[in-house]
This record gives sequence, structure tokens and C-alpha cells, in this order.
Amino acid sequence: MVPVLFLAESFLLGSVPFSVAAGVLLAGVDPRSGGSGNPGATNLGRLAGRRVAMVGLAGDLLKGAVPVALAPVVHPSPALAGLAALAAFAGHCWSPFLGFRGGKGVATAAGALLVLAPGPALAAVGVWLALVALTRRASLGAAVAALVVPVGCWLTTPGAAPWAIALGLGVLLRHRDNLARLRAGTERPV
Repeated sequence: MVPVLFLAESFLLGSVPFSVAAGVLLAGVDPRSGGSGNPGATNLGRLAGRRVAMVGLAGDLLKGAVPVALAPVVHPSPALAGLAALAAFAGHCWSPFLGFRGGKGVATAAGALLVLAPGPALAAVGVWLALVALTRRASLGAAVAALVVPVGCWLTTPGAAPWAIALGLGVLLRHRDNLARLRAGTERPV
């Protein structure tokens, strides 16, 4: 029973809309009201600036990392950490606080993966940063990072590979509209 409650708590933590809260409290801006309309840190950065976006990003990273870090304390099963990562990711993407809508899940997945598989996750963050710097397209960086991290896990942290694949597929699915705009050349720059 304790692991089931823990996963529910992981979902609820994941569903806390930190970027929306940061935008409203620090800049009087709800990221859902402009730009791409997405409640995440990238859109918040477009509307409220880098400093406010960094606060939202930190919250989104932590809500992925904290459940994964606490999972071994709750139950010794290694699967619980991966399930907690998926629960937090799902909470971010389908937040009950936002009418079961949410963001793309990149930062929440990254936070979870930084605990599950730090080396591959840091490599994926580096890929994301490089692609965003070169192309000014966060969605392209997210899509490529979502493909890189499972390969890195398979090579260095095989136990985390199934969770990295699941999170990567989730990120790619959440970015399907962005990927279509990338192909059409109409994706918004950061």
C-alpha cells in the first residue's frame, strides 16, 4: 500500500505548476496567456524573462528529482524509482491543477533522470543546451535529448534504460506538434 500512495504523491508533486506560479508571483504573467500558451519554463522565459524562467525550471527539475531520490527510502524495489519518475512526468503533463493539461515534461523528466542516471542525463542536457544555442529551438533540443539519454543509459546504466526510453517517448509524444512545426519551418525560437 505504501508504494501506491507514494506514486500518487509523486503524481501530485509532478502536477504542481511551478512555472505558472513563478510567472504569476514574480512577474504577474501566466505563461498560458501568451507565447505558445504552454505552462512550462521555455514559454515563461519568452514572456517573463530568463530569471523568472529559471525559478520555474528549478521547480520543474526538482519535482522530477525528489520522488526518484525518495523512492529507495519508501521501498527497496528498484522499479519504484522508475515508476515515481513516470508518475511525476505524468503529473506535469496532465496536471489536475491545470484542468488535466500541462507542459511538455522535459524538465521534469530531466530531473528524474539526473537521479536515475546522472551521466547520461548530463550528456542529454549538454546536447539540449548545444542545440538550443545553435538553433534557438528548444523543441529540437528536447527531441534529440530524448533520443540521446536512452542510448547513454543503455551503454552506462542499463537498469535505467527502460525508464529513460519511456520518458523519452513521452517527451517526443508531447512534442509532436512542435516537431511538425519544425518540419514546416514555423517553430517559434527561444
